[in-house]
Amino acid sequence: MSVGAEGVGSPEQDDLGGRLDAAALVDATPECLLIVAADGTVVGANDRVEELTGFAKADLLGRPVELLIASDVVAMPPGSRVETVCLRADGEEVAVEVRVGAVDGDRPRRILTLRDTTELRAGRDAEVKFRALVEQISAITYTWAWDDDHYFVRYASPQLEEILGYAVADWIADPSAWYEWVHAEDRAGVIEENKRCERTGESHSMVYRMHRKDGRTIWVEDSWVVVADERDGQRVFQGVVFDVTARKEAEAEIAFRANHDKLTNLPNRHLYEEMLEKAIARARRHDHGVGVLYLDLDNFKLVNDSLGHHAGDQLLVELSERLRTCTRDTDLVARQGGDEFLLLLADLERGTGEPGEIDPSMVVTESVAERIREVLAQPFDLNGTQFYATGSIGVSLFPQDAHDAESLLRNADAAMYQSKKQEPGGYVVYATDGDDAMKRLSLTTRLREAVHHDHWVLHWQPIYDIETGAVDSLEALVRWLDPNGGLVPPGEFIPLAEELGLIEAIGDWVLAELVRQQAEWASQGLDLRVGFNLSPRQLWSAHLADKILAKLRSGGVDPASVIVEITESTAMADPDRTQKILSELHAWGFSLALDDFGTGYSSLARLKHMPVDVLKIDRAFVRDVHLDAGLASMVRAMIQLAQGLEMVPLAEGVETQQELEFLRGNGCRLAQGFLLSRPVPAEQIPELVARTFERTPG
Repeated sequence: MSVGAEGVGSPEQDDLGGRLDAAALVDATPECLLIVAADGTVVGANDRVEELTGFAKADLLGRPVELLIASDVVAMPPGSRVETVCLRADGEEVAVEVRVGAVDGDRPRRILTLRDTTELRAGRDAEVKFRALVEQISAITYTWAWDDDHYFVRYASPQLEEILGYAVADWIADPSAWYEWVHAEDRAGVIEENKRCERTGESHSMVYRMHRKDGRTIWVEDSWVVVADERDGQRVFQGVVFDVTARKEAEAEIAFRANHDKLTNLPNRHLYEEMLEKAIARARRHDHGVGVLYLDLDNFKLVNDSLGHHAGDQLLVELSERLRTCTRDTDLVARQGGDEFLLLLADLERGTGEPGEIDPSMVVTESVAERIREVLAQPFDLNGTQFYATGSIGVSLFPQDAHDAESLLRNADAAMYQSKKQEPGGYVVYATDGDDAMKRLSLTTRLREAVHHDHWVLHWQPIYDIETGAVDSLEALVRWLDPNGGLVPPGEFIPLAEELGLIEAIGDWVLAELVRQQAEWASQGLDLRVGFNLSPRQLWSAHLADKILAKLRSGGVDPASVIVEITESTAMADPDRTQKILSELHAWGFSLALDDFGTGYSSLARLKHMPVDVLKIDRAFVRDVHLDAGLASMVRAMIQLAQGLEMVPLAEGVETQQELEFLRGNGCRLAQGFLLSRPVPAEQIPELVARTFERTPG
């Protein structure tokens, strides 16, 4: 086979191959190959030349190489590589890559290989256009690949710096940095979705928060698809990230305005009614009370008429701030409209209904009414003018006065107008205003006296391991040693203590006594874990962890032996704030228990991230659980939820053997209740610890 005018393989061409079949070797080359003499004349070619150039080999032999490509390519040193164009026989230009080789000898030759780069150039051009396009939009575009848990950023658009403040090089150098930039509360969800799409190859879109380099938090919408990279076939994420902070803030503002008063930012009537319905539903389940207070200013028109509407608005704003100080953190203050305000007191403890007993829910509600009168007694400074406002208050209670939200509001409204008629500036309780005011005053006075003289005692209720029957831990429960009334249970004074601002003083005494008692038990050889309850005011007090740790250290008590309990409703009242406080306590070694679970409308997403060790199932779900299929299903679900979140399920209020057997059969680990042991004085604890609950009197 001849590949050139000189006859490759002839004796004259020994320097090109000797005895080798040079013709076969040249034609086996997969790319177009030209052999060019020193003067630029084509003296050899392979069969691929016709495919690329459209010229037959015979037509090229003996003709100048510049017929195809620029002649200066031949002069380039061996090993050179250049991108140029090749002129085909039909006059069309083809993008090619030329590689230059050489054969030395009596007659030196250049060996040129030409590769068609049309598709490669088209791909490059397309990539350049694509980047030019995506880098004009206000979004981060990216491509990243993964190998197990290792990530590689293949491309990130420069908008990364505009939107997040980080340079593209920062992310390429540390691909996992993206997860560090994601808000801590959203990070687990983002990683989970990324991992899921890695496994399934699904596309996904999600909205989450990120921290900019300057510390500002923004909302982003991240949408991605999983595709195979054309270069190596590896699956990659191709995504786009938009800054949607303005949209999220607008949505939040719209949602807030739909449920809040524009002037005072208090909840409006719509949100108040919604929360009242929920409070009544909880109260029915747990035999609690609900208080509704309706406040109307008596002389508001005077402000508008004499000082102008701006002064009237100023009065309403300042009054709304004062009203917030009159209630617990879990209560609700709303603006009905005009100069009318509504207050909602939920989850109030109720009495037993025995003759002569003062209902604790009534005490708390009337205490709030008195505090409103006190804050109204202070003058308002309206642009330099002191103004004394008065307001009439109507009170209605669930279930004493009504059993639905509409009736409660109507009754409170009626009581308010009755107050205006009888005694402007006072309050009237609907249909039950004949209570002895002296008794209420006496209770408040005696409670303050108890705080001053530490008239308290702790009783301890054992918590048992259901399987072994052994005491797992003890819950401290405070009792009031009233010189005039004997032992007063917490349900009758804790709500009032909250309202009067006395709860922190009581809590300080409880913690000090807990430390003293545990140290005493330790000296007797009893290694016991003990728990105590935190009220909302205690939970949200400043430097909580430092205060508790100081008391424990003074008695040599290890935080790991102490269980801190908060109610579910307290946790959900301000979940962000609660999570930070609980995380700090948990970091110091305290165990944490969520009390009354099932009563506070927990968000499971929130619960998942709270560092809770024990989930206490409220007694309302445990009572007669073996007789009620619906309750049984709920309790099973709660037990499974606790186990799924790596928490220990604890059932409260166990009072029958059938309830205990149901709990044991469904995997509930811990229980407490009158069946196992009532709360007892400290001196009875060693005997209880020494025996299992099977031998404990019911």
